[in-house]
Amino acid sequence: MPETDYYKMLGVDKTASDVEIKKAYRKLALKYHPDKANGNKAFEAKFNEISEAYAVLSDKEKRHQYDTYGSADFQQRFSQEDIFSNFDVGDILREFGFGGGGGCGGRGGMGGNPFGQGMGGRQGRARQMKGNDLEYEAALTLEEMITGTSKTININRGNTTDTINVKIPKGMTQGKKIRVSGKGEASPYGGQSGDLFIKSRPMVTPGFRIDGNDIYTTKEIKLTQALLGTKIEIKTPLEKNISLNIPQGTRHKAKMRLAGQGIPQISGGSCGDLFVEIQVEMPRQLDDDQKKLVEKMAQTGL
Repeated sequence: MPETDYYKMLGVDKTASDVEIKKAYRKLALKYHPDKANGNKAFEAKFNEISEAYAVLSDKEKRHQYDTYGSADFQQRFSQEDIFSNFDVGDILREFGFGGGGGCGGRGGMGGNPFGQGMGGRQGRARQMKGNDLEYEAALTLEEMITGTSKTININRGNTTDTINVKIPKGMTQGKKIRVSGKGEASPYGGQSGDLFIKSRPMVTPGFRIDGNDIYTTKEIKLTQALLGTKIEIKTPLEKNISLNIPQGTRHKAKMRLAGQGIPQISGGSCGDLFVEIQVEMPRQLDDDQKKLVEKMAQTGL
């Protein structure tokens, strides 16, 4: 199904306010109003397009659905009748100061859906209505988010349980979703079934913290190591050991970055990073030899 960019049709940004959307539609409706078409089919088609765009973007819920699921999926979920429900072109044009076509006039029905009943009527469109979507939360370990995995999930459908095998891609961090087409609820009118959305729920991994695609961990070193510099071994979430250089004079809670050792982007390409916070261990008490050494260091100005 071809993509339909309602924002582009009205010439506005995706962040446009309700006022900006209304202003854009008014300007275009004035230009392509059927009274100015004079039999020009291109004008009539353009008017129908911008009216459909305004019907969606001026409705808070429809706009949310369109922004969330995208054009193709939105058009599968909403028939023309759904799009133009509670939307009266005639009333809107009268509000803009147009004639409004006198309600249901002879120019394609200006009092409601400008597409008229050419889609097969209310009953035919109802049969095309898609079933409801379902959402399932999948608990994922940090390792599974890095490498991807497969999950077997059970979906309860009344008296039956549907077992589905799902491939979880890399990069399924907090809130990310994947769609399994046709595995949602059946359409009550015999149309296409809804979709199943698998949503990531990251599990707590001891020793690590996740922020987006970046991973954070801590490593404790001795005071002398912080002062003199050293090399330490860092164990990644995949149990891989990486050597990390600690420069001289490293401060307590300094963050060291291991590039590309985080969680991959779900869209592919780059990975997040692994950040190591250095905890400098301060001795609680010193023995006599240690005190003498520290006192000697103090004499040197340290």
